[in-house]
Amino acid sequence: MVDVGYTMMTEQAGPRELVDHVVMAERAGFDFSVTSDHYFPWLASQGHAPYAWSVLGAAAQATSRIPLMTYVTCPTTRYHPAVVAQKAATMQLLAQGRFRLGLGSGENLNEHVVGQGWPAAPVRLEKLEEAIEIIRALFSGDEVTYHGEHFDVDQAVLWDLPEEPPKIGVAVSGGYSCEIAGRLADLVIATEPKSELLRKFDQHGGTGKPRVGQIPVSYDPDRDAAIARAHDQFRWMVGGWPVNAELPGPSGFSGATQYVRKEDIAEAIPCGDDVGTFVEAVRAYADAGFTEVALVQIGGDQQEPFIEWAQKKLLHEIRAL
Repeated sequence: MVDVGYTMMTEQAGPRELVDHVVMAERAGFDFSVTSDHYFPWLASQGHAPYAWSVLGAAAQATSRIPLMTYVTCPTTRYHPAVVAQKAATMQLLAQGRFRLGLGSGENLNEHVVGQGWPAAPVRLEKLEEAIEIIRALFSGDEVTYHGEHFDVDQAVLWDLPEEPPKIGVAVSGGYSCEIAGRLADLVIATEPKSELLRKFDQHGGTGKPRVGQIPVSYDPDRDAAIARAHDQFRWMVGGWPVNAELPGPSGFSGATQYVRKEDIAEAIPCGDDVGTFVEAVRAYADAGFTEVALVQIGGDQQEPFIEWAQKKLLHEIRAL
């Protein structure tokens, strides 16, 4: 059985609305939730980018059952890994053990704001590996002094630690990231249903660990409206991560996707209200070996109808896979 998650997508709703949405998702019976961690929306039409960690703290207090998770935080540029360790430990305490820390190598879209430039992909992954080592060391409760190729830590200690530190997930898209995830992570994260990513994860120590995927969907009884909304707000996804990681702002994504057609989006994203179409999209992940799949309903003002529909018609069909 695949666990079905709900996505608080910070790019498409304000902070209070995001908390309201995850409360609804918990009541509807979603198995877990994930939260994006952005400084910018992908496209200006999405319209939002509140601070994810404040939203998570509020969500921890507003909910009681549903697990919370960053999907994902980049711990290398906009945030120093020692600070990520502190806020993750605090979140685990606030959530009473329901928090998982999803990490990734990041996107220029969010990280350029601190003016440190945007390194090549292999360097980003080297930095991610060092960051995970620092976070793990701080989760142990010991005083940490660290001098690496990319990061320094001077006599850092986490004074408020949960009994069990947050599980760490790592987002993967290729061989190097799968190696890092297999060696250093408690779970793997991916946004494509590629079984080869999971095989590489297993080869480096990932066997038996959870595998979390994510799917954008556009529910609406009017399929044409669902497609139009997905095209307006989510056409950036067709670029693929090698492109998406490099562009610096919403205007860049708008220009890069100006020739994406509505037909292209309709083929890539489940749109409308046909339950079978949504189930088949999840089935691709289940068949690839994923154990958890988070759904992203496109449109900040379309969350309540989607959650109600999912509760009545979708969740039990996915769980029957």
